[in-house]
Amino acid sequence: MEQSRDGASARAFLEGLFHTAIAAAHPSVCLPAHLPQPTSGRVFVLAAGKAAGSMTEVAERHYLDEVGLAPNRLPGLAVTRHGYGRPTRMIEMLEAGHPVPDAAGLAAAERTLELAAQAVSDDLVLVLLSGGASANWIAPAPGVGFADKQAVTRALLRSGANIGEINTVRKHLSRIKGGRLALLAQPARVLTLAISDVPGDDPAVIGSGPTVPDPTTLSDAHAIVQRFRLDLPASIARALADPANETPKPDHPLFRSTEYRLVSRPADAFNAAQQAVRAAGYECILLGDRLEGEARTVAAEHARVALSMQAQGRRAVILSGGELTVTIHGQGRGGPNQEYALALAHALAGAPGIAALAGDTDGTDGGAGSAADPAGAIIDSGTLSRAQGLGLDPAKFLADNDSTGFFSRLGDLVETGPTCTNVNDFRAILVDIA
Repeated sequence: MEQSRDGASARAFLEGLFHTAIAAAHPSVCLPAHLPQPTSGRVFVLAAGKAAGSMTEVAERHYLDEVGLAPNRLPGLAVTRHGYGRPTRMIEMLEAGHPVPDAAGLAAAERTLELAAQAVSDDLVLVLLSGGASANWIAPAPGVGFADKQAVTRALLRSGANIGEINTVRKHLSRIKGGRLALLAQPARVLTLAISDVPGDDPAVIGSGPTVPDPTTLSDAHAIVQRFRLDLPASIARALADPANETPKPDHPLFRSTEYRLVSRPADAFNAAQQAVRAAGYECILLGDRLEGEARTVAAEHARVALSMQAQGRRAVILSGGELTVTIHGQGRGGPNQEYALALAHALAGAPGIAALAGDTDGTDGGAGSAADPAGAIIDSGTLSRAQGLGLDPAKFLADNDSTGFFSRLGDLVETGPTCTNVNDFRAILVDIA
């Protein structure tokens, strides 16, 4: 009979899978093959999102060192989340707020729009896009104040709306999202190279689709506000009723001179993880890389799957990705991956031989927007007994949405720091013999 891993070995194995998935999606691996030859004019590099620093770093190295492009032909600007900047040489690197936008993101978006407007027909506008761009590029529609845009973001994040719904509203309150950046950059050629962080890899959702047509409408945005009963400033209601804020649609002629490529997807990260799982001698069960839903509900379902597999005597790793949500009712700290881990531990009730890790591949899960926020959490069969020894009640921490508080007391937070990439959530449940 094969021996099960002990707690320390199981945790090290799960952490190794997490880092394998992250490494497969890093721009240094996935971006170089997609960088195009320069045109006769300039290459405007406009980057935004959690991978903007590392993507820009790779692009600079390619054009300056490998292609030999003159520095004056490589203008641009990159903006990323605070703490995710990289030491670029020519292209200015800015850090801004996420998930709630700040004044730095407002300034970065205005400068990005100015640069895009300078491009002419001989130029290439190279947009390097990754998750987080929606908050990093903040350019409110006319009549919408910056504070009101922040209020919308906070309300949407607390509502339980998924990323597609959140971005539908954002796009109709912006001068840069929903295809408007491409509109401003014409007649230059626009090429977007994107790292996907959204379920289904929809270009219209990644970073709120600044360079692609928008299939959603003002009516869709208004319906989302109504469905989640969001209490929003009057300026937002006016903006969502103004036909001038409708986004360009797929039949718009501007998109004939644009191209969009996905350079890395959640599926790529999971392919690497699956290979590692099988190499370790486990059966690999991938539930999908685009799961959505309330974190604690999904966790309960996954606990049932894990217990069933163990009852069948199967040694396996259950993988899943996507973007879960948390409807906030409490006053605690945390994110969907930590809440998933806490709910999973609660549902497993200390079942021996089962351990799990849930983390965000960007290195931060929820939190207050700090680069020091945890990436996720890890659990095993001893999680609940150790919590009990410390006087911690998992149910109370769940009720207060305080998964960070729970796991920090146990020392079970996963803390990677900024990974400088982002292909969304990574979850792995190790099912071993009891």
